[in-house]
Amino acid sequence: MAVRARLLLAYLGTPFAGWQKQRNARTVQGELERALLRLYKAPVPTVGAGRTDAGVHAGGQVVHFDPPLPIPPRGVLSALNALLPPEVRVLQVAAVSPSFHARRDAVGKRYCYRLAWGPVLPPWEGLRRLWVPVAPDLELLSQALGLATGTHDFRQFALAGHSGRGARGTVRTVYLAALRRRPHGVDLVFEGDGFLRGMVRRLVGAALEVATGREPLEWFAALLSATPPPRVAPTAPAQGLTLERVFYRPRRCWRRLGSHGTC
Repeated sequence: MAVRARLLLAYLGTPFAGWQKQRNARTVQGELERALLRLYKAPVPTVGAGRTDAGVHAGGQVVHFDPPLPIPPRGVLSALNALLPPEVRVLQVAAVSPSFHARRDAVGKRYCYRLAWGPVLPPWEGLRRLWVPVAPDLELLSQALGLATGTHDFRQFALAGHSGRGARGTVRTVYLAALRRRPHGVDLVFEGDGFLRGMVRRLVGAALEVATGREPLEWFAALLSATPPPRVAPTAPAQGLTLERVFYRPRRCWRRLGSHGTC
């Protein structure tokens, strides 16, 4: 019986021009397919659960491909991690049904945007956090995030030229938009049924405008209304954003091989 391979991928997005393969730029998908070519001695196309932009990280990107040779999952895991650059790691490999599709079967995603403040930030923290010179008002920050929960037309939070796909257009449902306090920082966690390109970064940028007193909550609310506000939301820098997890329905549960974790 034919099987499909499913990978759980983590990567530091700093040196890459995003997930999607590009002809003249270094990308995560390009590095993965280069490693697969060396492993299988044949081109192996891959499909990711979603596209991350340049500089955006992932701790739970899901990828599928159809193996041209029957190499056991544990062998694929060790071989790929030996062939990939150190900024990309395969955390898990599993054999799944040929009907599994990393992108179309996904029912939701979780993103985390990390903020830090204080006099100085260790350089390794700066790779995955945005440093702000002054601590924002966390109560206002929480209130702004609360406005984003629910089903809205998020067109004002999409990067230019991204009009949304399919019947939903730019309408998405955000189930969770909350902050988790850390020493000298905060993690902003977003879960939803899908996110437009640039949406999380613009939600963070707009929420910071409110939390630093540059805009009122009413301006944030206007971004979610049908009437465009007088000023668009700024886009927070890429280095603070990580794709943490992709959600699938229980029927798409798989037997994980090659690493720890439960379905």
